[in-house]
Amino acid sequence: MKINKLAVSLWLLTCVGLTALQAQSSMIQFEEFDLDNGLHVILHEDHSTPIVAVSVMYHVGSKNEDPHLQGFAHFFEHLMFEGTENIDRQEYSRLVEQAGGTLNASTSSDRTYYYEILPSNQLELGLWLESERMLHARVDSIGVNTQKKVVIEEKKQNYDNRPYGSIMIETMKRAYDKHPYRWTTIGEPDHIRSATIGDFQNFYDEFYVPNNAVLTIAGDIDKQEARRLAEKYFADIPQGPHEIYRPEVVEPTKQKEVRDTVYDNIQLPAVIQAYHIPALGTDDYYAVDMLASLLSEGESSRLHRKMVDEKQLAMQVMLIPMNMEDPGMALTFALPNVGVDPGKLEKAMDQEIQRVRNEMITDQELEKLKNQVESQLVRRNSSISQRAVNLARKYTYFENTDLINTEIEKYRAVDKGDIKRVANDYFREDNRVVLYYLPQSEQNQ
Repeated sequence: MKINKLAVSLWLLTCVGLTALQAQSSMIQFEEFDLDNGLHVILHEDHSTPIVAVSVMYHVGSKNEDPHLQGFAHFFEHLMFEGTENIDRQEYSRLVEQAGGTLNASTSSDRTYYYEILPSNQLELGLWLESERMLHARVDSIGVNTQKKVVIEEKKQNYDNRPYGSIMIETMKRAYDKHPYRWTTIGEPDHIRSATIGDFQNFYDEFYVPNNAVLTIAGDIDKQEARRLAEKYFADIPQGPHEIYRPEVVEPTKQKEVRDTVYDNIQLPAVIQAYHIPALGTDDYYAVDMLASLLSEGESSRLHRKMVDEKQLAMQVMLIPMNMEDPGMALTFALPNVGVDPGKLEKAMDQEIQRVRNEMITDQELEKLKNQVESQLVRRNSSISQRAVNLARKYTYFENTDLINTEIEKYRAVDKGDIKRVANDYFREDNRVVLYYLPQSEQNQ
C-alpha cells in the first residue's frame, strides 16, 4: 500500500496542533499587579461556575514568631474572626453564610490564609470583609480571652489527647536545634496564656499589613471590575510601620541520628522516621517528592508492596515530604501489624531505602512517577478555590506566580540519577530522627 506523504504530514501537524492547544488550554491564566501600599493582587477569571473565591495570604507563620511567644500565627487564624471596628462580634461568619457562601482559614509554618467562597454577585462583600480584617481587626480583651480558651482546648483535643497527635511536635523539636521550625503551629499554651493584649497587637501591626500579603480574586469575575474593587477596598490601607521579621537561621547539617521513644495513649505502636530535606522549590525538592511517590504513593508503591502485601509487617506505611519554605522534613509513618516488633519493621523499611540508594529505578517506574505528578498537579488545580490558594502560594514563597503553570517542568527534568542521588544525599541514617511510639502501658516494663 502506498502512503500519501502529504496526508501523513498533515495528520502529524494536526496532532501537534491539538497537543499545543490542549497544553495551552490547561494553562491557568491570570493577571497580577501591585498597589502602592505593597499589596500584591492576583486576578484569575473562570466563568465555569457562578462563584468567586476571595482570599488573602499573609506571609507569616509559626517560623516568624518570637520563641517566647509561640502559637501567635495560629492564634490570629482564630482571632481574625472576632470582628472588626465595623463588624460586630460573631457577625463575620453570619454575613458570609447569609450571602450563600462559606469561609475558613489555615496556618502553616510559613503563611496564614483566609478565604471566602461566595456567589459571584457577592464579590464586593468578600473584598470588604478582608479589607476590614487587614485594617480594623478587633484585638481586645474579650476576643483575646475567648480565643485563648479556644486554642488551648484545641491543643488538648487534637494533639495531647488524640492518639499519635503529638507526632509533629515530638519530631520537630528533635529535628531542629536552631531554626524556628523546631516548634509547630499549635504553639505553646503557657505562652498564649501569659501573652498580653500588647503582645498580640504588636504581632498584628507587624504582619497583618498589605506589604506582607497577597490578595487573590478568582472565579466568575470581570477582571477590570475586580481590579477597581480591589483598589477601592485596599488601596488606602497604609503599609506596615515595622520591618517584617524573616528568620535567617540556617539549621546546621546533621551528623548523627536522633533516636527516642515516646509513650502515648495508643493501642498499637508506630515507627516514625523523619529525614531532613531541601526547601520547597529547589531542584532537589522535586526529586525528593518523586522519590516519596515511588516509595509510598498508592498500593503499588515500594513500601506498601513490601511492608503491607509481601512481608505483612505493617498495616499502613506512608512517606510525606512537607512542603516548607525553608529546608524541611520528609516524614515516614508506619503501623506494625499486631505482634510485629517495631524494630523488625524499621529494619525492613531501611532495606527499601537502601535499595533505592544503591540501585537505579527502572524507566517504567520513572515514567509512572511523571504520570502521577502530572495527574496530581491537575487535581490540585481542579477547583477555583484550589487555584486561588496555589496562585497565592507561588507568589508568596517565590514571587513567581507563573510557577503554577511551569512547575511541571521541574518534575519533568528529574531523571533516574537525580532520584538515586537525593536518596543518598538526604535519606541517610545520620540525617534523620527516629521515634518509636509505644503504648503507655509499656513505659514501666
